[in-house]
Amino acid sequence: MSSLRVRGGVKLSGEITPQGAKNEALQVICATLLSDDDIIISNVPKIIDVVKLIYILKSLGVQVIELGEGKYSFNSKQIDLKYLENQDFINNAKKLRGSIMLVGPLLARFGLASIPRPGGDKIGRRRLDTHFINLEKLGAKLDYNSKNRMYLVTSKNSLRGADILLDEASVTGTANIVMASVLAKGQTTIYNAACEPYVQQLCKLLNNMGANIKGIGSNLLKINGVSSLNGANHNILPDMIEIGSWIGLAAMTRSKLKIKNVSWDNLGQIPDVFRKLGITIKREGDDILIPEHPKGYSVSNYIDGSILTISDAPWPGFSPDLISIILVVATQANGSSLIHQKMFESRLFFVDKLIDMGAKIILCDPHRASVIGLNFKSSLKPTIMTSPDIRAGIALLIAALSASGESIIQNVEQIDRGYENIVERLKSIGADIDRV
Repeated sequence: MSSLRVRGGVKLSGEITPQGAKNEALQVICATLLSDDDIIISNVPKIIDVVKLIYILKSLGVQVIELGEGKYSFNSKQIDLKYLENQDFINNAKKLRGSIMLVGPLLARFGLASIPRPGGDKIGRRRLDTHFINLEKLGAKLDYNSKNRMYLVTSKNSLRGADILLDEASVTGTANIVMASVLAKGQTTIYNAACEPYVQQLCKLLNNMGANIKGIGSNLLKINGVSSLNGANHNILPDMIEIGSWIGLAAMTRSKLKIKNVSWDNLGQIPDVFRKLGITIKREGDDILIPEHPKGYSVSNYIDGSILTISDAPWPGFSPDLISIILVVATQANGSSLIHQKMFESRLFFVDKLIDMGAKIILCDPHRASVIGLNFKSSLKPTIMTSPDIRAGIALLIAALSASGESIIQNVEQIDRGYENIVERLKSIGADIDRV
């Protein structure tokens, strides 16, 4: 298991380009199972979670050809469903949260899917009811083997459209149901659908393949099933979570950074939330420029003078994946803030590591942390720490890069699950960092 050695307190400068979006990549790669024609996807990030998913598809019989840097061709004409019973599939799928999205396309096209209880970040309960209850409404049958924790989903006859009201605006749940619905007979309506840009991208890809999806970008999707889907070309958006990470990095190291090709129209509230902490964010074409903040950055309180509260919410609300980053950035702001992580009850448990570094944080309960900003009058101290999940890992890395002295971050594979070539890319903007 490798670690990162970070010598922080170094001023950074230059340009950094965000990778392709992890969450979109997992969705659209699963969607390639819906057609036996070639589907070409560009801007695919080479990160552990995506590499694992591509390996699973190859083992299922999908022909995957790397056409260039981040560009792949997928052909799912020859699928071996027996691989779903293979221990190799079980071992790999249960380590990858995104593997749950194999169920929708396999069920739609072949009438059969099985999946172990998937893994992923340990950030609290991440139930699967939204997926399976609504697949059953489309005509699927679910069997759960509690002994080996395997889900078997079948459809003796083809799936049929249904009116679906989601109990939560689950991104992966919406993606799964959409992929199952595009080949179902009749019309499916999905109300309270997740409408993140990455779900929109999935729907656009499916429409390019011949699906009939209306309402893209809203929380009401109407899907008229078709008999088959064709091939298509698709380009993945830049990763908004990585963009938010680099904004936080620039602020914490008081560095001037340019983030290239960010797809501004798909960033939602991200720039404005960082601005509430006093960070200057300039738009230059489709780039973001973060100037130096030599005097730090000051929190903007509400009009009535009450403490700033930053909370997550389904899109177009602030992404829960950026709560860890915004919390770290708040530790050096001039002013106090309340960080409210509503969606996952274990995501804030990494703050003890920041407290060890000298941050002034009170964990009020599993969902809320009160942060008293140090305004750089007392810098964070270097330490040895372990990355518990992808987003906490990058947040701790940002903290280490701002702390004068040497820090060690263990279990760096968690960061590698979501960030491509992290060491090389940070070195390119002046970071003193090595993998050991």
